[in-house]
Amino acid sequence: MDPKLVEVTQLFSRFKAAFARNDFDTCVGLLSQLKVLLTKFPSLPPSFQQTPNAVEELKIARDIYEHAVILSIKIEDQDAFERDFCQLKPYYMDMCGIIPASPEEYPILGLNLLRLLVQNRIAEFHTELELLPITALLNPCIKHAVELEQSFMEGAYNRVLCARQAVPHATYLYFMDLLAKTVRDELAGCSEKGYDYMSIAEAKQVLMFSSDPELHQYITEHPEWEIKDGSVFFQKAKEIQPCKDIPSLQVINQTLSYARELERIV
Repeated sequence: MDPKLVEVTQLFSRFKAAFARNDFDTCVGLLSQLKVLLTKFPSLPPSFQQTPNAVEELKIARDIYEHAVILSIKIEDQDAFERDFCQLKPYYMDMCGIIPASPEEYPILGLNLLRLLVQNRIAEFHTELELLPITALLNPCIKHAVELEQSFMEGAYNRVLCARQAVPHATYLYFMDLLAKTVRDELAGCSEKGYDYMSIAEAKQVLMFSSDPELHQYITEHPEWEIKDGSVFFQKAKEIQPCKDIPSLQVINQTLSYARELERIV
């Protein structure tokens, strides 16, 4: 076997051993070394040179980048996830027929869709979705992300929050928790604008918390909210970010003017 391939294989074994014992600091250091060693393989993207060990090199490189993506979830580093996924993606899109399909492909592609949804990058979400074959939509991981996006766009936030209980892969919980926070922040922002105050029971229902301690923990993250007499008051939030007055009469006059001009043209 090629000495360079042996070196990478041995180092990757150390990485997986550290990963298994949740020693993520060691994993990060070993991953940096592995990425440097992979640059010495001419068979990898973007060169794709046909070498005697090309298949083995491509397979171990894909395996390394798959572990790198999962590691980024474990250490909660979204920037690292994006970098590692971009490095992994060619092995899924350009290696069909060259190396066997990976069992981790759809779980990781679904993870990426979920990340784009959490970051509200909806256009990129649909772009990535269109790159997948139609049959991919039947996969539970891809289907989960698609249904979440539909629920999110429809404003069916209760379905979004309940979806955490039925994730197709344990690694999805990190992004599901971020998505739940995004949903609650959206609901909280609307509550601030729409109400002067609401009771604790109403706030728990609107923000979709199952217990009072969870609600109180969330309220402590909003110092501009006040709790008194069993209610949550939003007055300070309104003072910090006052609502802008909409010049309704001006908008109506402009709309009527446009209508008259269109009628004249027709």
